[in-house]
Amino acid sequence: MTEILTLNNGVTMPALGLGVFQSAPAETVDAVDAALRAGYRHIDTAAAYRNERQVGEGIRRSGVPRDEVFIETKVWISQYGYDETLHAFDIATAKMGVEQIDLYILHQPAPWLFDKTLEAYRALETLLADGRVRSIGVSNFTGEHLDRLMQDRTVVPAVNQIELHPYFAQHENEAADAALGIVTQAWSPIGGITFYPGFNQAGNKNPLSDPVLTGIGEAHGKSAAQVMLRWHLQQGRSAIPKSVNPGRIAENFAVFDFELTAAELAAIDALDLGVRSGPDPDAVRPDSAIFAIDDE
Repeated sequence: MTEILTLNNGVTMPALGLGVFQSAPAETVDAVDAALRAGYRHIDTAAAYRNERQVGEGIRRSGVPRDEVFIETKVWISQYGYDETLHAFDIATAKMGVEQIDLYILHQPAPWLFDKTLEAYRALETLLADGRVRSIGVSNFTGEHLDRLMQDRTVVPAVNQIELHPYFAQHENEAADAALGIVTQAWSPIGGITFYPGFNQAGNKNPLSDPVLTGIGEAHGKSAAQVMLRWHLQQGRSAIPKSVNPGRIAENFAVFDFELTAAELAAIDALDLGVRSGPDPDAVRPDSAIFAIDDE
């Protein structure tokens, strides 16, 4: 059982998916296979993760028919531009061994080269019109970025994937999405970004050990991670928790058999620190971050 969201173009998407950010290629096949066997039907990857090929292999290994799996992937900044993004689609589909992508999104707004961002999005609109993708979207866009996008382009993104967890709730960004009919999708939905090596930390706090979240979990016989995922789902968001551990993957999916009360939802909302732990979408990326995506 899973919860389904209807996107603004009528396409349906499982609200809960498996993310594979920082999943090594060697671990990704097994993680995707385990997730699909556990009941997931939504997998999120990206060209920049360098594991699209393994996502495709994991789907095939699982035996779950392709048309039952919602595949989401992202175009990296170095692939922006109209022709470049069309080529990026060809690379992604070839790597995954599929003909169509269910949700294809821009990975970053890249405001310092927004003309190329707009051209990349125009390519997504072409792919949508041609039926090669079923829906299109963006990632890490703020309300300002969305405004700039919609001044130039026609198709409203179906999804905006942003850092969102109890310590960084992004209420303004979510409101900007809602005003346009965009589904907000949480990356790092259980706050892993607060303690990933190489990223900023939310005051050295780890939401997985937060007493409010663990206390709510004890009341329901659930973990803090499950409580956070339930919080996302009950507030109408999509969430894509990442794990390569089969037990944790299954645990993250076991969130459809309990409900948080209004008081519990409010208590989780009150944990917001307003502290971003991941990359600032307005910051100019260093040259090292604009790397090429291999065709093979």
